[in-house]
Amino acid sequence: MKFLAELERVLKADERFIGEDNNVIKTRVYDAAMGTDGLLVRSLLDSDLMRESFFIRVDDVYVFDKMKFVWVLESKEFLPDSYTLYRNKIGLVDRGNHLISQQQDVSLVWPYKDCFLEGGQTKEDQKREEIFYNETLAPDEVNRLLEPKVLGNARRYTSNGVEDGIDFNDNDNLIIKGNNLLALSSLLKRYEGKVKCIYIDPPYNTPSAANTFDYNNSFNHSSWLTFMKNRIGCSLSLLQENGFFVVAIDDNELFYLGTLCDELLGRENRLGVISVVHNPGGRQDEEFFPTAHENMIVYAKNRSKAVLNNLPMSEKKTNEYNMTDSIGSYKLRGFRRSGNNSLREERPNMFYPIFFDPQSNRLTLEKTDNSIEILPIDFNGEERCWRWDRDTFLARKKDYLVVKERNKTYDIYVKERSTDYKGEKAKTVWNKPEYTGQSATTTIKQIFGSKAFTYPKSEFLLKDIIHIFTNPGDLIIDFFMGSGTTHAAAHKMKRKYIGIEQMDYINTISVLRLKKVIAGEENGISKSVDWQGGGSFVYCELLEVNESLMKALQIAKDSEAVKAVLNQATKDGKLIPSVLPSDLRDTEEDFNNLALDKQKKLVAELLDKNRLYVNLSDLDDEDMAINEEDKAFTKSFYGLDGRENI
Repeated sequence: MKFLAELERVLKADERFIGEDNNVIKTRVYDAAMGTDGLLVRSLLDSDLMRESFFIRVDDVYVFDKMKFVWVLESKEFLPDSYTLYRNKIGLVDRGNHLISQQQDVSLVWPYKDCFLEGGQTKEDQKREEIFYNETLAPDEVNRLLEPKVLGNARRYTSNGVEDGIDFNDNDNLIIKGNNLLALSSLLKRYEGKVKCIYIDPPYNTPSAANTFDYNNSFNHSSWLTFMKNRIGCSLSLLQENGFFVVAIDDNELFYLGTLCDELLGRENRLGVISVVHNPGGRQDEEFFPTAHENMIVYAKNRSKAVLNNLPMSEKKTNEYNMTDSIGSYKLRGFRRSGNNSLREERPNMFYPIFFDPQSNRLTLEKTDNSIEILPIDFNGEERCWRWDRDTFLARKKDYLVVKERNKTYDIYVKERSTDYKGEKAKTVWNKPEYTGQSATTTIKQIFGSKAFTYPKSEFLLKDIIHIFTNPGDLIIDFFMGSGTTHAAAHKMKRKYIGIEQMDYINTISVLRLKKVIAGEENGISKSVDWQGGGSFVYCELLEVNESLMKALQIAKDSEAVKAVLNQATKDGKLIPSVLPSDLRDTEEDFNNLALDKQKKLVAELLDKNRLYVNLSDLDDEDMAINEEDKAFTKSFYGLDGRENI
């Protein structure tokens, strides 16, 4: 590795650390590091790569992280069980990395927390050996992994058809096919600080056959946490300062994901944990408590700048306003307060007489010859108070109705108009019939004519989420796109959106669903938001490095053509890391004896699927053979005028 080679060069430049066999004496380096040896520290600072890896910059001062340095020094980097800084146990630790049971200053750690996991897969039945790139030992691999990617096969879907050969603009909605970690890192250049809400419904990593972690059902707990940490951490730079992060999860990973998000977003920015009832009857096949709900963990980017919208008026609430006058619909509400804070002694300024003239049907604060005094006193003689003070009462005089009760006393009611209703705050339990999984599946069946997707979310649930956390014109991103529920609801609600999905069903389900939305499909929330169709979105893909090799492999007519693909992949370094050219030479005879279809299958398996995508820096590399249309779209997306800007 470039990193380890640079570290060895720096250490060997100091004669104190070199033994008779010209190898670095680790114990001497260890002692020098623990003693913060000046010569060692200066040598490390002089190397850009070492300075970036082992020092923390505080204003203009570099602070040496000796513990990280010593760990790298003593690591056995080629052994998988040593390729993580953390103990081989999941739990809470203090700052000294000591496991503890209770303490205030704690953080969640797990094996491979200090690594990046690409987590790539395009088909549900396709698994692969995943590579963990350690942040410290493999910074060059991590940097290359997260470098912005070339975007290709772009087209814009509109109500008038499909447009090819397009440029990207700020008004476009965006759908990307490809690995979501790499797509997120590619979005930063254009969208950093511009997203109002991130909503994700990630794979849940349940222990049952219903595991939705389709990317790799063999992923263990640690890998799932690393998978989530990488993606959430990368996405947060996209959020506006007044933005929100919302993640759906069941109980299996709720506590661990919550602790992880506390670390990434700050515990002080956690706004709440919401229970969403999605199966009112509960899963009766469960051993103890049949699960009836899922959870949403809600965070603000900056709590001090967070403003939530109230829920819109429901149909039930609308029906309460069942009276009308020349101004509009209203319902009656007693002007005399009841319940908490309604007694005269609690609000003395709101206890005052109001005078009613039966002849003129007028209410005033001044007594006249024919007026009747009305006070906020219960039938049992309890002195209460009015809802508003004198000034507000005078300002709203047209909104009152006086009623003569059975005991021949008069009481005052106020006309509460539907236009004055400001909504209600969302509570921590969401329970509407339209939120259920059955409702969501019904919508999918109506759109596609069959149950085309498992575990979809309800458009009605997303409607309320989008309403609470965003306003029309705001940008929302869901980088676990799935069937496209978030994006369909956002489109109908006049929000901008970004979706990312690497599974191949993106074209047969997700994109097709959005095309139907543009055409004016009437399912889901369409009627409730008066959706009539229209709008557009841009679809593109992270351009694959090995795409041309795979196509050449598919059309190969004989063994020589297959070998040519294998030789090209070997020459370009596009084979999986565990296979060396010498290994291929040693097995050449066995390869020749295979049938053509098995030769193709073997070569396809040898191509490195952890290095699938073309980096932006390679846009003009002739070996990549990127066509001019893809180059033009990529440059328009990243705002590049020419080669010098890449």
